Amino acid sequence: MKRSWGWGLLACALLLGGGAWLWKQPFAIIAREGWRLSRLPAPHAIAVPVQGIGARQIAATFGAPRGRDRTHQGVDIFAARGTPVRAATEGVVLSVRDRGLGGKQVWLLGPAGQRHYYAHLDGWAPGLAAGDVIGTGQVLGIVGDTGKAKGTPPHLHYGIYGPDGALDPLPLMHAANPAKR
Repeated sequence: MKRSWGWGLLACALLLGGGAWLWKQPFAIIAREGWRLSRLPAPHAIAVPVQGIGARQIAATFGAPRGRDRTHQGVDIFAARGTPVRAATEGVVLSVRDRGLGGKQVWLLGPAGQRHYYAHLDGWAPGLAAGDVIGTGQVLGIVGDTGKAKGTPPHLHYGIYGPDGALDPLPLMHAANPAKR
């Protein structure tokens, strides 16, 4: 009986040690940072993610119709082509891709498990890749017109997605600088 207890304790110790070792490996960064970020509260205020643009310069278009079958699930922030796009929150990069409606885009996992979507970029920050840990204000890319925005004035489509779906980012941008409403 004592012998089986010993083997059971050894097996548990090996499992715990192996799990701890796996958790610290570079390939687990998204899981590790995702866990840390999920425990943080959702931000009550965020910076405008396009350098040099104030919240007052952004039209309130969240929820506006887009065709017959969808609505606008974010805000469009117009700026000169090539203007830096910065992370509105800290987070971990989930993906850097070029496809679909958003064209060149970055998905960032932020506090409270919210996903931040930066779309229509002309390009990404050099070396930006999934798994990168990002600080607030870090450059993610530059304003453009890729994807479905091709041929429109350059802009960033910025969206935030929580567990219940899309959230309007504009009130959070206004909350970051209430004196300049």
